[in-house]
Amino acid sequence: MPHPDSRPEHLQAAIQHIDHAVSTGSMAVGAAKGLLFSLMETLGVLVGDPALPDQLRDGYEGLLETTRELRSRLDSHNQQP
Repeated sequence: MPHPDSRPEHLQAAIQHIDHAVSTGSMAVGAAKGLLFSLMETLGVLVGDPALPDQLRDGYEGLLETTRELRSRLDSHNQQP
């Protein structure tokens, strides 16, 4: 079973916080990308846990997709002149 701090609502709050911090300029894009990488790794491990109930797996997979989308947005943000 996942660690209590890795519940979907906590991870979702972390993703939202990173997105907000970048959009308000209180966090550098590079730092946000590093944090998102760590979140993606954590979510990948959770999704890969064979003992994880399907309902939780679906939630973690959704968060992983959200994290990937934010990372992609940040990547394209860096490419703009």
